[in-house]
Amino acid sequence: MGESMSKRLKLVTGAEAEMEERSFINPFPDWEQSLSASSDPEEHSGGNEPFDADGKISDAFQKKVQSKIKDLLQQMEEGLKTADPHDFSTYTGWTGIALLYLQLYRVTQEASHLQRALDYVKRTLRNLNGRRVSFLCGDAGPLAVGAVVHHHLKNQTESQECLTKLLQLQRSVLGADSDLPDELLYGRAGFLYALLYVHTEIGPDAVDHHTIIKVVTAILESGKNLSKEEKKEERCPLLYEWHKKQYVGAAHGLASIYYMLLQPSAKVSQDALNELLRPSVDYVRHKKFRSGNYPSSLSNETDRLVHWCHGAPGVLHMLIMAYKVFRDEKYLRDAAECGEVIWQRGLLRKGYGLCHGTAGNGYAFLSLYRTTQDKKYLYRACKFAEWCLDYGTHGCRIPDRPYSLFEDVH
Repeated sequence: MGESMSKRLKLVTGAEAEMEERSFINPFPDWEQSLSASSDPEEHSGGNEPFDADGKISDAFQKKVQSKIKDLLQQMEEGLKTADPHDFSTYTGWTGIALLYLQLYRVTQEASHLQRALDYVKRTLRNLNGRRVSFLCGDAGPLAVGAVVHHHLKNQTESQECLTKLLQLQRSVLGADSDLPDELLYGRAGFLYALLYVHTEIGPDAVDHHTIIKVVTAILESGKNLSKEEKKEERCPLLYEWHKKQYVGAAHGLASIYYMLLQPSAKVSQDALNELLRPSVDYVRHKKFRSGNYPSSLSNETDRLVHWCHGAPGVLHMLIMAYKVFRDEKYLRDAAECGEVIWQRGLLRKGYGLCHGTAGNGYAFLSLYRTTQDKKYLYRACKFAEWCLDYGTHGCRIPDRPYSLFEDVH
């Protein structure tokens, strides 16, 4: 065997070992295989096929999901008795629990879920400290969720109080001496998310349009300034960094910042979309690994992470948004390639959570399905959900906050 062939084999086996260390081998037949296996839906996938004969999600699968939700809610409520009483964040704290119940209310219209959301959000609103301003890890999350919960309950005075306090946070977001980063978890994009969230959930009059414009402008100017400082051969018009590193993924990186700026309600001008955002999205596209995955940062050349926070599952949402805005098929093709990576490597040993777990990866398939209406992606989302329904049986690692929204049980 030649030396070059030997090196290539080592690289391949090394990559496979790395993959198995981080993810489980996907045990599910893919969509095409399940269709060709049998014309009887009951025989597909060993009787676990989620669709009925009409191509809709079966009653049996829906009942299985609903039953497991009840079980997991009980586990969560029990586990939360020992949770940090001072963590009010959406990411790992009480606002995340309120948001979960708000979503359950949205799906089921059960008033008890809305009441639970109110109970938890009241707890968070008593603990705000003003030190952080993002939706996921700062005061903006509790205030935005509080405004929406009170809005659903027709408590307009309380809802307006939350909105007023939310808008007051812009001082630290826009201040000339602000050292706030631009990323999603702690920075300006996270504050913009809160503004656009209440804009969507309550209505366009909930937030002053000029505030959104000012936050968007601050993010754009920050990205242009860093881009000018960087002396790269191929220039990215909008560059951002967190802790001196130019991350790519959704938690701290370019993907989520571009995703937020591409939102129609962000009202970015057509010129800025064409001259700043589109070439910046293309810059990230060109960093794609041969596998279809993406690096955790611009300086990282290791194809390891397939999480919402770092890798294809987070970049996918940016690509789908770019497709919707620019109507260029190349973005959808790249998003579909991300979907293939996630199907192969997305059942994570790290756990079931949204940030770096299988549930967060499953959301990528839902986004692809909503965009394409291709049943393959709904099938794949159901299979990842099926995996999560067997919560705790795979030998995954236990996160620090196992009963939080983004780290595990949800």
